[in-house]
Amino acid sequence: MSGLEAVDARWLERTVELATLNIANGGGPFGALIVRDGSLVAEGQNRVTADLDPTAHAEVVAIRAACRAEQSFSLAGATLYTSCEPCPLCLSAALWARVDRVVFAADRHDAARGGFDDLEFYELFARDRDTWDVPVVSVRIPQSPAPFDAWLEHEARTDY
Repeated sequence: MSGLEAVDARWLERTVELATLNIANGGGPFGALIVRDGSLVAEGQNRVTADLDPTAHAEVVAIRAACRAEQSFSLAGATLYTSCEPCPLCLSAALWARVDRVVFAADRHDAARGGFDDLEFYELFARDRDTWDVPVVSVRIPQSPAPFDAWLEHEARTDY
């Protein structure tokens, strides 16, 4: 095992510990960390059922906590460690947060065995939207581009 793999394994052990402990606390079996320069910035545990929030995945919780701790919406230079391969929601959140790396332990097949939809969602996004059970449609109205026009005209905007 290389030096980086050994460091990754140590952080992943903590995510698995968080995930396992979270089950007894009413949450799902997922844990995540944000690490920068070898130091822990934030931890997250899945709180979907405990908080009645379908977006409260461990990775999202960790990203939110890290952004608050760092007073920034960007986590560039940080690594997201997670006990399981991020679902599309969490992977998107990681990309929006601009993390440098995502490292996971279990994968989407392990999650599917546990009864979670990660694999199904990855397969769904690979298909044409016209085949989805939930319609996702675009209805263009004349005002559709107005928010983006206002954004581009706003001189004090914070680009991200």
